[in-house]
Amino acid sequence: MENKRKGLFQKGLDVIERVGNKLPHPITLFAVLALLVVLISAVVSSFGVSVEHPGEEGETVEVTNLLSADGIEYIFSSMTENFIGFAPLGVVLVTMIGIGLAERTGLISACLRGFVLSVPRSLITYGLVFAGVMSSVASDAGYVVLPPLGAVIFAALGRHPLAGLAAAFAGVSAGFSANLFLSATDPLLGELTIDAAAIIDPAYADGMNIAMNYYFIIVSVFLLTFVGGIVTEKIVEPRLGEYKGQFREDLKGLNAIEKKGLKWAGISIAIAVVLTALLILPPGAPLRGEDGAIIQSPFMSSLVPIITILFFIPGLFYGIATKKIKNDKDVAEQLSDTMASMGMFIVLAFTAGQFVAYFSETNMGLVIGVYGAELLESANLSGIPLILGFILVAAVINLFIGSASAKWAMMAPVFVPIMMQLGYSPELTQMAYRVADSTTNIITPLMTYFAIIIAFAQKYDKKMGIGTLISVMFPYSVFFLISWTIMLIIWMMTGADLGPGSPIHY
Repeated sequence: MENKRKGLFQKGLDVIERVGNKLPHPITLFAVLALLVVLISAVVSSFGVSVEHPGEEGETVEVTNLLSADGIEYIFSSMTENFIGFAPLGVVLVTMIGIGLAERTGLISACLRGFVLSVPRSLITYGLVFAGVMSSVASDAGYVVLPPLGAVIFAALGRHPLAGLAAAFAGVSAGFSANLFLSATDPLLGELTIDAAAIIDPAYADGMNIAMNYYFIIVSVFLLTFVGGIVTEKIVEPRLGEYKGQFREDLKGLNAIEKKGLKWAGISIAIAVVLTALLILPPGAPLRGEDGAIIQSPFMSSLVPIITILFFIPGLFYGIATKKIKNDKDVAEQLSDTMASMGMFIVLAFTAGQFVAYFSETNMGLVIGVYGAELLESANLSGIPLILGFILVAAVINLFIGSASAKWAMMAPVFVPIMMQLGYSPELTQMAYRVADSTTNIITPLMTYFAIIIAFAQKYDKKMGIGTLISVMFPYSVFFLISWTIMLIIWMMTGADLGPGSPIHY
């Protein structure tokens, strides 16, 4: 019976892959999707569909017709801004300046060989998922750094590089709401939750704090690391089979020149880290917040250039020590080669940027979200079925609205008061939302970094399409959602606080 279930699941993934890969090239697909959004907006708008904005009392939101005179003006006038403003574009290109130099001088290859040869192979998969989950402390930088490194690590082990990319992507994106530390997500969502709680009980809201889910997200790190490792090794990697591509890493030991280069790189990055810390830690440091905070500060908004510098400096010194860099012309050529390799992604960013911007401009995501909320509210559920229903609705809405804060700004004023009236705390409602919001990130093309993951994957499989990527990531999404939800239900049954002074019941 178990083999039958496994067979049905694998067959389902094959169907997802086949159907998805019958779609055009991702660049073409995003262009077609953008066109479809324009056409659908005109049709839906003609029926006068509108909803009341849940976060703005008395404000009505209608679907914007992009085929109207104003809509056509928007399409033409915003095209450049949609491209430049596409969130991953600047992050990827700036980060690749540092990563590209470190890669082309050989520093990353040397570090990975040293890492792979020193760590038990049985732990590498779990270590990669763990690193992905923890990367949320650095906001979105993990999307750019870890998936390609995961692919290289697996290639160095003779394993399928796409399995390594998938494990890292699952940790980074599906596990985005788990961490051993507070990240930018906690105050971002926490403030919205506190405001929503004040609708019912301002006194209760005054006693809430942004670390309201801290205990739960700490335990979540270990759960997701274990589940992600099992899914990678038992489902994803066997399904991908043996890698027969040309990109492989040499696992030979480090020679004397490479060891010298690593020594120089190590000293240089230690100095760079100390200098960076001086910009952050001392009272009044320029990258600290006005009230001395670090989580909400210029430091958090400067992570991309900081990561770029922390890759660039050791890459430069490694290259000098190993004679890969003899003058500034060598640096310029290596950086130029790096940017040249990003051509596919840049074109992809143009079409994906139009699609994401058009979808947001039409307000269709907001309308879908409001109808989903009304559906759940009308179901008259309570207790655990209510929490399960809320998680499922939020997970589906996440397929259409990528931004966690945008969705929660819309949903919190609706669901936090509903849950409070049924005896459940705002802290529990927020955690249930975070579970749903994270787990379906990796299977929706509307997630802003989905396009860059496809670009990374096409290095190892030029035929990689949206269908293949979704079929690879789907098992993570399912098992993360199930296991994380079960953990939340068990936590509810114990009655333990979700964070400091953050109970389950209101």
